[in-house]
Amino acid sequence: MPIIRILVLLAAVGIGASLLAWLFTGNPRYRLWAWNFTRGTLAAVLLVMLLFVLERIFFSG
Repeated sequence: MPIIRILVLLAAVGIGASLLAWLFTGNPRYRLWAWNFTRGTLAAVLLVMLLFVLERIFFSG
């Protein structure tokens, strides 16, 4: 669980840094990076949640 928290924190820092870079430079490439970070993070979180649900279903003893 601590690894997941660290990864989410790193993703939040990456998204924030990309958005700040976009605000300061106006380069739309950084906004696209932030969007890709967001989509990747959401996909990873959904995958982990799905694994928790499957674990609960198949291994609830």
